[in-house]
Amino acid sequence: MLDFPRWKTISISLLLALGVLLAIPSLLPASISPYYPSFLPQEKINLGLDLQGGSHILLEGDPKDVAAQRLENMEETVRTAMRAAKPRIGIGDISREGGKLSFLVRDVSQVDAAREAILPMTTGAGLTGQRDWDIEVRDTSRIVLTPTEAGLTEALDQAMETATEVVRKRIDELGTREPTIIRQGDNRIVVQVPGLEDPEALKELLGQTAELEFKLVDQNASPEDIAAGRAPVGSEVVPYPSNPAGGTPIAVRRLGGIRGDKLTNAQASFDQQTNEPVVSITFDREGGARFARLTQENVNKPFAIILDGEVLSAPNINEPILGGSAQISGSFTTESANQLAIALRSGALPVELKVVEERSVGPDLGTESVQLGLLAGGIATIAVLVLMAATYGRFGLYANIALILNIFLILGIMALMNATLTLPGIAGFVLTIGAAVDANVLINERIREERKAGRRIVQAIEVGYTEASRAIFDANITNVIAAVLLFLFGSGPVRGFAVVLMIGILTSVWTAVYVTRMFVAIWLKRARPRELVI
Repeated sequence: MLDFPRWKTISISLLLALGVLLAIPSLLPASISPYYPSFLPQEKINLGLDLQGGSHILLEGDPKDVAAQRLENMEETVRTAMRAAKPRIGIGDISREGGKLSFLVRDVSQVDAAREAILPMTTGAGLTGQRDWDIEVRDTSRIVLTPTEAGLTEALDQAMETATEVVRKRIDELGTREPTIIRQGDNRIVVQVPGLEDPEALKELLGQTAELEFKLVDQNASPEDIAAGRAPVGSEVVPYPSNPAGGTPIAVRRLGGIRGDKLTNAQASFDQQTNEPVVSITFDREGGARFARLTQENVNKPFAIILDGEVLSAPNINEPILGGSAQISGSFTTESANQLAIALRSGALPVELKVVEERSVGPDLGTESVQLGLLAGGIATIAVLVLMAATYGRFGLYANIALILNIFLILGIMALMNATLTLPGIAGFVLTIGAAVDANVLINERIREERKAGRRIVQAIEVGYTEASRAIFDANITNVIAAVLLFLFGSGPVRGFAVVLMIGILTSVWTAVYVTRMFVAIWLKRARPRELVI
């Protein structure tokens, strides 16, 4: 115990100071916040819907809508493939009845060729081992494509994932309100916007459709004019936040591009030759023809992919791109390629979303919840401080200091994570305060036992901390596992409770075991007590 290294004392003190600095902005009243020094951390804990008030909307996507769109897209794909076949395969009598796509091959001798042309259009449905479409030849000349259950499930999941991204982009236009947008079940999206008390405004916002465009980059525009917001006649300046040249905007041609409604799909994949992450895009028949003409006429020129008035990417046209599909390559990671694919698919909502539940929470209820939560936390903290000081004396005071620092650490970490505090989160906070001193109780009681067994002061303290720490870690590991499971399988407020609980468990164990041990080591080294009152 007397050998507590200086480097450890300094590192623990710095971490505690950082935690306090991170927590201060969240504790300052709104009237004082503008005067808080700008060179200090500015992160704050966000208040959830139940504490601040706001709007809550539950959106639901129709799986039948997804299935119908898949049939429509597959029909376009089949028509394109049959026309592109050499020799061309004539088809007719196309039907989408019964949730299946069927068509007649006019020349019976081309049935096998038609089936081979369609087969690459069907892919594996996730990790199920099934294909997303079943292909069957009936009556020697009719081909029937039936969507599999696994394929429909994967399509619905992708559609809802894309819809969630579209909803998030729309709500971001409201400003920094820290909305909560999460998937619920297979086909629902929960939208909570703290501070927005009018659900009608939120519903109107969600009804907007993202605008996706493909336009040629104007290479004749000078960087000086672009920086000044000027573009040559027939062009316009568009922001490019992810521009490798430092986020500077670029100029694009106003006309001659392709709108995003011609895009049928975008998926993250890997280049077969280089194995690098790429984004594969697919156009419908008209979009494919226009894209082929655009790339044929502009080889070795860049074109811009624009979403909501901002350039997402500006790749080069290395060669004419025919057949209605293309790959966007660049310095992608798997994650960034997937994000770009999601953004491209987010040009329009892939499934109609209906409002199945809406409500607004007034700020008065939130204010009352905050006040009651603070009251409960204050009472719990004072009761614990008094009990520990009365029971364990000096060691109880050390535990109390560690408890107060633990509160600052929890707030600081939540602010650093940009976490949202909800009413269940306050409950988890109060629970953490009540349980934070459990570790010190175990340590102090073990030290008492060692002293009664005849050990010297330093030995009793050393053994007390060492032996009690094992039980402390074992007990809290099970609590962390429970909190992790709540976070993984819960939603909304349950996850908020789990986050606060996890942070509280980790910080309380650290402060109770290491911070109090540092205090005791410093005291022992300076005071050299001959008797231990605990």
